[in-house]
Amino acid sequence: MSNKNVNQTEPKKPSGSFFQDNQKSITFIVGGIILLILLYLGYQRLYLAPRAEKAANQLYKAEEYAAIDSLQAKAIEGDGSFLGFKEIAEEYSNTKSANIANAYLGGLYLRQGNFQEAIKHLQKYSDTGSDILDPLVTGLIGDAYSESKDYKSAVTHYKKAAQKSKNTYTTPLFLKKLGLVYEALEDFKNAEQAYQSIKSDYPNSPEANMIDGLIARAQAKQ
Repeated sequence: MSNKNVNQTEPKKPSGSFFQDNQKSITFIVGGIILLILLYLGYQRLYLAPRAEKAANQLYKAEEYAAIDSLQAKAIEGDGSFLGFKEIAEEYSNTKSANIANAYLGGLYLRQGNFQEAIKHLQKYSDTGSDILDPLVTGLIGDAYSESKDYKSAVTHYKKAAQKSKNTYTTPLFLKKLGLVYEALEDFKNAEQAYQSIKSDYPNSPEANMIDGLIARAQAKQ
C-alpha cells in the first residue's frame, strides 16, 4: 500500500511493504509517543508512590536510549546498570511506568519489524485518558497488523484509533491508513468513505493535501 500511488491516474492495487511505504507516518507515530510519554512522566514523577517512583527512575534511562537508533537494544534489554523497558514492564507490573514501558516496547518492536512482539506489548497498554497517546498506541497495533497482512484486524484498530479521540493530529492520520487497508481488502466503497471523511472534516490536515487522488483511485475501482 504505497503512498506513491497518490498521483497515478491508473488505479493500482496497493503492494509492497506497508511499513516501508508508510515509514514516515509510523516514525511520526513513534516520535509522538516518545514526546508525549516524556511529558507525561515529568508530571507523574511528582506524585508517585515509592515502588512506582523507582520504576519511573529506571524508565528515564531507557527513554534516553529509545531516542537513539543505535541504542534501542539497550532501551529494550537494559545496559546492566539500568533496566530496559522489557524488565520494567515485568518487574513493575500494575504501575503507570510499566504501562508506558509496554507502549515503548510496542513502538520499538514495530520499528524493528518484530510485529508479533509489538502487538503483544501494545495490547498490554491501558488507556491513560490522553486524547493523543491512547489513539496513537491503538493505531500502532493497526500498523503491526497491516504489516502482518492481517488487514481485517488492521481495519478494526484503525477505526478504534480514529474514533477514540477526534482531533486533527491523529484522526486524519488513521482515517488515511484505514482507507489504504480497505483498498488492500478491495473494499473500495469504504476506502472512499474514509478518504471523504478526511476531505470534509479535516481539510487543513497534512493528510488532506493529496486526498483527491486517493478518492479518485477508490472511485475508479468501484
